[in-house]
Amino acid sequence: MTFIKAKDFTADRAWGALDIANMNGVTTRLHWTDKPYKWHINDGEEVFVVLDGEVHMHYRVDGKEHIQLMTVGDIFYAAIGTEHVAHPISEARILVIEKEGSV
Repeated sequence: MTFIKAKDFTADRAWGALDIANMNGVTTRLHWTDKPYKWHINDGEEVFVVLDGEVHMHYRVDGKEHIQLMTVGDIFYAAIGTEHVAHPISEARILVIEKEGSV
């Protein structure tokens, strides 16, 4: 049994992670960041939950870029093939659930 205070988690680099669980090849990780990630397309589905801070989620639909502000408690589901990149506003803590080894 493990209890984690997400608000207290920090990493030594942007997008550093704490591995919480691996359930039959699906990982749950807590990320800390203060910098954008990179545009990517996961090779599986992804659930992205803002636990602390705010994030601008950039995503493309039919080649057109959109931006959605995400605040604490907001959830982004990326289906296979969803091109996206997260841009935190200052520091953010994010829970990511995805296939093991995904980008």
